[in-house]
Amino acid sequence: MKVVIIGGGPAGMMAAISARQNGNEVILFEKMKSLGRKLLITGKGRCNITSSLDMGEFIKNTPCNGMFLHSCYQNYTNQDIIRFLEEQGLKVKEERGNRIFPVTDKSEDVLKCFIKKLKQLGVVVKQETQITKILVKSEDNIKRVIGVKSNNEVIEADRVILATGGKSYPLTGSTGDGYKLVEELGHSVIPIKPSLVPLTSYEKDMCQQLQGLSLKNVGIQLVDIENNKIIYKDFGEMLFTHFGVSGPTILSASAHLVHYPKIKEKLKQKSIKLIIDFKPALTEEKLDQRILRDFKEIKNKQFKNSLDKLLPQKLIPIIVSKSEIDSSKQVNSITKEERRKLIKLLKNFVVVIKDFRPIEEAIITSGGINTKEINPKTMESKRVKGLYFAGEIIDVDSYTGGFNLQIAYSTGYTAGLLKE
Repeated sequence: MKVVIIGGGPAGMMAAISARQNGNEVILFEKMKSLGRKLLITGKGRCNITSSLDMGEFIKNTPCNGMFLHSCYQNYTNQDIIRFLEEQGLKVKEERGNRIFPVTDKSEDVLKCFIKKLKQLGVVVKQETQITKILVKSEDNIKRVIGVKSNNEVIEADRVILATGGKSYPLTGSTGDGYKLVEELGHSVIPIKPSLVPLTSYEKDMCQQLQGLSLKNVGIQLVDIENNKIIYKDFGEMLFTHFGVSGPTILSASAHLVHYPKIKEKLKQKSIKLIIDFKPALTEEKLDQRILRDFKEIKNKQFKNSLDKLLPQKLIPIIVSKSEIDSSKQVNSITKEERRKLIKLLKNFVVVIKDFRPIEEAIITSGGINTKEINPKTMESKRVKGLYFAGEIIDVDSYTGGFNLQIAYSTGYTAGLLKE
């Protein structure tokens, strides 16, 4: 069979490899000058390849349509992608949070493995070539793929795999082209939203004061104050920015928040609050004992100069101000009630969330082709025979930690399991 793949990201490249290994003639089209441009920026340029967790945990870490991926995850696992890379000569390592990275810490080395395999298999790759239309014919009210169109050129095909990605990071080529292609064929697209994206705050001045402050080992909760409901909780790293908050825990929180009912309305009502616990390893009682020990050592110091051992320097003026304790007060005269307020503040520091940053800044796109219109065992369209989907163009998305790249590999591999 002649198989055309549209999109040269990790999903498209894996689909090409899978389809070629199954004895098909494969042509891979990529509109950019080079393959895998988005892969190069993943993991801050290091490429968080996958997670070492059991594949059942991948579904749990996919808040949007995780069960849809069950068959794909069985077809191609985290161990399969690790084995694939090692067969191409690239070793991997495991880091905190079950994250798997190349030992070289270079995403370009992961990309080289894919390109090397494509060449070994003889996959035809056409770069700087944009597909403008998927061609179909109808017989007995059934649509069937017959090829694709690129500018004025028609390329015949028995099967087409669409792996054009979402709309995040458009400079890498993810500009949402695939949505238009499938809508023309009668597919429905779940509205596109940013996911794994930083969050903005109503307290912009405070966040600007804290800009660049990176915190490790903090606890976070996203809470709907109106309904007294915890939307998401996590532990790990976060970062203050000039517009609000970012970092691994915040990005994962955004993936959950984007699916929360009436979220836009809630944000406008200032109902969504981020609650940060700066000292999650200490109970309030233990934290009080720690503060008392610190105060005892510096009993004649002013309160504003007393928190150096407890907090990062950048955070201290904000905490002093919000505690409502006189900044010039000597620590030996701070009352038990004032300490109690300070402890509550350190364990429940509030940032009111205003919105998501634009989709152009999102790591992934939430939304996409409706999963109800795709056969989860084959990735074939239920509306057009011979049309398959892979990767971010599908309405599935996960938290940070290598899960989204695994979706690309697993759906790409499954879509490529094509035989006459």
